[in-house]
Amino acid sequence: MAETDKTEKMAAALRKAGIRVTRQRVALLAVLADAADHPDAVELHERARAIEPSVSLATVYRTLSVLEDEGVVHRHSFEGGGARFETTQQDHHDHILDVDTGEVIEFSSDKIEQLQDAIARELGYEVVHHKLELYCRKIGAS
Repeated sequence: MAETDKTEKMAAALRKAGIRVTRQRVALLAVLADAADHPDAVELHERARAIEPSVSLATVYRTLSVLEDEGVVHRHSFEGGGARFETTQQDHHDHILDVDTGEVIEFSSDKIEQLQDAIARELGYEVVHHKLELYCRKIGAS
């Protein structure tokens, strides 16, 4: 999905929730739409301030809360760190967290998806939703 489409979807979610789409929020939405990583609120605040210096941290937290409630932003609470955020307008993926650097790597695996479905079926279930987080260390690192 193009960045402008992501931004407009998030702006529409804010309007739906009765939140004004100000210059400050537009800057934050642009940062969220452009993020290739999983920034926390402070990182989002710093990036948004580079676009619009008047963005406050309170605006970032309030906006993220509304966007999460509206289902257009995912909040991740990875072990060992604070909440991180990403937009929901992307294909399903799982995460590897580098325990030494804190880096978050997205990946997709048809093998894992098929195995999860098979296990659920064997137990008489159907997978409705899941998330997979692997906490890893690079081979050879210590």
